[in-house]
Amino acid sequence: MNISKQLENNALTIALQGRLDTTTAPELEQELQNSLDGVTALRFDFAELEYISSAGLRVLLTSQKRMNQQGSMVVCHVNETIAEVFEITGFSDVLTIE
Repeated sequence: MNISKQLENNALTIALQGRLDTTTAPELEQELQNSLDGVTALRFDFAELEYISSAGLRVLLTSQKRMNQQGSMVVCHVNETIAEVFEITGFSDVLTIE
């Protein structure tokens, strides 16, 4: 998985490419821990994300809980496969998806 970050003022965009799974979720989790201080708007760009596992969902949920306290979080460019995972798991009710 590749992680690209772009910070503008207090808005952080994280673009993911590849697979967010048990192997790569800790890398994203560490990246978020190092990057979210002072961020009031977090945006995940999933345009090039091919797969998400339960480990990836856990990282999203943790991020959502943190951003609920300090701002907002949006997930955008979700493909059909990942949208189906969000729907089945109920994450589509928890996350803001564009």
